[in-house]
Amino acid sequence: MQRWVNRFEERGFAGLREGERPGRPRRLGARQWQRLGADLRRSPREFGFAQTLWDGQLLSEHLRRHYAIKLGVRQCQRLFRQLEFRLRKPRPQIAKADPAAQAAFKKTPRARRRPRG
Repeated sequence: MQRWVNRFEERGFAGLREGERPGRPRRLGARQWQRLGADLRRSPREFGFAQTLWDGQLLSEHLRRHYAIKLGVRQCQRLFRQLEFRLRKPRPQIAKADPAAQAAFKKTPRARRRPRG
């Protein structure tokens, strides 16, 4: 509190304005950042994972194995956003179900073909 009073007395309201702070440096360098973006464009199966889609937990494990960087799941979810990726969730399918029944159950119906006229 005393620090703010001193800054105000020395420089007025301008002294109370906070400056830019650099923050913590990234753990990934520029080249690693580009490489990670390329990794996410590939299937996780190409890296030996069983899953077919990337998520925060899988990205955390990938970073640990291939980059020797340990990040939490939430931070990995932020990385997706920073790299301009969005979360994709697979639609559940009933095993060995009738394909016609599955198609009828889907949220978005198939586009119907217009008759040519």
